[in-house]
Amino acid sequence: MKDGNIYTSAGMSASIDMALSLIAEDRGDALAAEVSREMVLFLRRPGHQPQQSLSLLAQSSNNRNLKALQPWLQEHLTQELSVEILADQLAMSRSTLIRIFKTELNTTPAKYVENVRLETARRFLLMTSMNLDRIAARCGFTSADVMRRVFMRNLGISPLHYRQQFGSSE
Repeated sequence: MKDGNIYTSAGMSASIDMALSLIAEDRGDALAAEVSREMVLFLRRPGHQPQQSLSLLAQSSNNRNLKALQPWLQEHLTQELSVEILADQLAMSRSTLIRIFKTELNTTPAKYVENVRLETARRFLLMTSMNLDRIAARCGFTSADVMRRVFMRNLGISPLHYRQQFGSSE
């Protein structure tokens, strides 16, 4: 958190984010990105973003349904994944599924699916040379433009810029 010239953080990841924010303010985004890459961090997170990814939270959840959904979701990412489809997969009602996501992950099933698609797209951008249309299709986005809007809304950066800033320079 920043209040005037006072900075505070809670937790190790938040402290690293704060340090990257200070580097960006003093020396620019390019150096902050380079430091981030050297530290094997993907991106300086805005203060309102959770420190843990939703996928990690789901994996560490005690809820067996959330754990069971993880591998299935990765295998079916290119398909339509509505709340009804997810509820059917877990043999539960729509309202029960929504309640589990709210209680365990503090999000909706739709936001969770979007987040899994975003995390998968980030990995493709960093580890492959696939074009944006192909990555979008492999991650279940209806188009590269939809993927770009999700990147901008969640990370504040376009997929192309993300690849340029954080991808391998090899």
